[in-house]
Amino acid sequence: MTEKRIAWFESLNVGDVPIVGGKNASLGEMVRTLKEKGVRVPGGFATTAAAFREYVAANEIEPELRASIAALKSENASLHETGETIRRLFLDGEFPEAIATEIRDAYRELSRRSGQDEISVAVRSSATAEDLPQASFAGQQETFLNVRGERTLLDACRRCYASLFTDRAISYRETQGFDHLEVALSIGVQRMVRSDLAGSGVMFSIDTETGFPGVAVISAAWGLGETVVQGAVDPDKYLVFKPLLDDRRYTPIIEKTLGAKETKMIYATGGSERTTTVATTQKERQAFVLSEAEILELGRWAATIEDHYGRPMDMEWAKDGETGELYMVQARPETVQSSRQTGQIKSYRLKTKGKPIITGSAIGEAIASGQVCAIRSAADIDTFRDGAILVTGMTDPDWVPIMKKAAGIITDHGGTTSHAAIVSRELGVPAIVGTGHGTELLLDGQEITLSCAEGDRGVVYEGTLEFESSQVDVSDLPETRIAMMVNIASPAAAFRWWRLPARGVGLARMEFIINNLIKIHPMALIHPDRVADPAARREIRQRTRGYDDPVDFFVETLALGIAKLAAPYHPHPVIVRLSDFKSNEYAHLLGGSVFEPEEENPMLGWRGASRYYDARYREGFALECRALKTVRERIGLENVIVMVPFCRTLEEADRVLAVMKENGLERGRDGLEVYMMCEIPANVFLAEEFAQRFDGFSIGSNDLTQLVLGVDRDSGDLAPLFDERNEAVKRAIRAAIVQAHAAGIKIGICGQAPSNYPEYAAFLVEEGINSISLNPDSFVSTLRNVAQVEQSLKAAPARTTSEPDTSR
Repeated sequence: MTEKRIAWFESLNVGDVPIVGGKNASLGEMVRTLKEKGVRVPGGFATTAAAFREYVAANEIEPELRASIAALKSENASLHETGETIRRLFLDGEFPEAIATEIRDAYRELSRRSGQDEISVAVRSSATAEDLPQASFAGQQETFLNVRGERTLLDACRRCYASLFTDRAISYRETQGFDHLEVALSIGVQRMVRSDLAGSGVMFSIDTETGFPGVAVISAAWGLGETVVQGAVDPDKYLVFKPLLDDRRYTPIIEKTLGAKETKMIYATGGSERTTTVATTQKERQAFVLSEAEILELGRWAATIEDHYGRPMDMEWAKDGETGELYMVQARPETVQSSRQTGQIKSYRLKTKGKPIITGSAIGEAIASGQVCAIRSAADIDTFRDGAILVTGMTDPDWVPIMKKAAGIITDHGGTTSHAAIVSRELGVPAIVGTGHGTELLLDGQEITLSCAEGDRGVVYEGTLEFESSQVDVSDLPETRIAMMVNIASPAAAFRWWRLPARGVGLARMEFIINNLIKIHPMALIHPDRVADPAARREIRQRTRGYDDPVDFFVETLALGIAKLAAPYHPHPVIVRLSDFKSNEYAHLLGGSVFEPEEENPMLGWRGASRYYDARYREGFALECRALKTVRERIGLENVIVMVPFCRTLEEADRVLAVMKENGLERGRDGLEVYMMCEIPANVFLAEEFAQRFDGFSIGSNDLTQLVLGVDRDSGDLAPLFDERNEAVKRAIRAAIVQAHAAGIKIGICGQAPSNYPEYAAFLVEEGINSISLNPDSFVSTLRNVAQVEQSLKAAPARTTSEPDTSR
């Protein structure tokens, strides 16, 4: 095998990296082993390392190559001079006739297999040391697309050989410690998929930002995939929850984000250029590249490929516009998240507020500050100032030497799988990509702070802001009897904290998703004719573009937000509280003011349960129910529990449950559990009766303290009086726990008190509460405290309680 010059993909496997490099060995492995599992890979062949070395020998390249590398190492020649000299050696060379004949013969055979005289092929470089788990070699060598004809193919092969010594490849090998003379280059010649007539993109079998292993992340754009890889476009983004993919009843897509996709790369016609980049149509920009069935098919392929290789994978896919079929065109090991320490969570937090300038997709979770160094062209790379924040349109591998020296990176274009994103993660440099107008709004020398610590949207702030970082160790935490859960507001936060050993989410606030992702009052979508403000009407139309019915935007965005929040904790319970905006908060949503009354005291006004059956909001509540029904029944996250907030009376509880049933959320049907917030004194006094209507209680200690003590929780003047440790509040909590257990239902707490006061956690443990839900940043310390209290109680006399079984 080692003497062969050509190897067909079907004859290769992952053990052949020394012969054909990582890309081609992986393609061979997929063609040989995954076809029977439904993964389609375009056929092709590879030139071997032996062919490369024969080319080097025949053209007597090695002596001058050695001399050039020696000159570089002794600093007698610059990187640019060295690369240019070596590349010229390869480009001026000729293929020995034996190699040229075998390449031509293989190309003819590939064309014959495809039923064409001269098939269009992709010609890709595959270095024999690349795509190893410890080194990504992302974009270090060249790829040539839409290559047709024998002469053109041989020319592309020669250029591939030369690209082994691009400046960036030489620099990368120097950094990684690879011997330049030990690395050879294999060329992959693969049948082109007509994605120029459809779309293509990149896929990871792990979340690229947080390392959460339960999802496949798919980026998609129109045309050939180079625009996505290079970061030249802002692609669509899809997240697929892998654990539910085998159950064909469900559609476990938990994120669908429409990208701008302003350009696409297609085949060129006429002239010497093989590809060209053109503007997309308005229709293409407003449409998703992939259907849900196609997203799920790619998600299943990601899971299959990951399972086969036994590790997270980085893949490229393409859709053939002529046949409508999807193909995998590359697969390599993911090198960043899969190599991180799983027991450590590093958290960053801004200590001061700032004025936001621009946002984009956050890469990493860190914060950086410094001066802007705006560079619009690769020709000006040498002007970069070490330690500055690089601001540019997009990056390619030529930019890596200065990316290493940047405190942070900001690009106009690109998604979370673009070159800038991949390299930033590998370097550990925080980046914000796809800002749209960063190079216009950020001025060279301007002081800014770049924050990737606020979820999946990165924010650039004016000036230098103070921030702090902390390390959380979750590698060695004790077990507790009590279910320790987390309070989660945003879907991005759920992914960020997935490594915490939480037994579910004790409080997920629906209103956060409505306020931050939807931003429109639901009644304004149902009755747009009642929205008089022209500016609000325009913004509503803009936000709901692409949806035939604007209410579908509300339902789908809310459903996907809840699903993304729930997925990292599956199969543990995730308790989603129905919307609990006050009327003044609802009025601030787009189009909201016309639907909301002006109240003297919104805190005690039209909020929570009282809205759901009221004719003024009942239609809006129906949309919340539709979203929850979608999460449980279509997406498949049946671990979602619904919780009713601020339920004042038994009659109100009955009315809310009846309206939920009308909207397809019937307690007990398909395992649906419905909880109630225990946050009003009436909930405590009538706990026995409320327990007949609900499956569990969650104590909202903030509102309960406010209403037991008669203290406005938002009043600065009364702050010293607002104390959850007051004996009256503790007696109310004790009574609620006793009555819940007597009725045989679960009861937990989702307030801040156990985090703030160690003695409060001890009180709750002693009273036999079933679960404590905490903000993520206080989870570890409180869990350790609870474990100590439980240990100390083991020796105490046994309590007589009728606690329900909380195991799931």
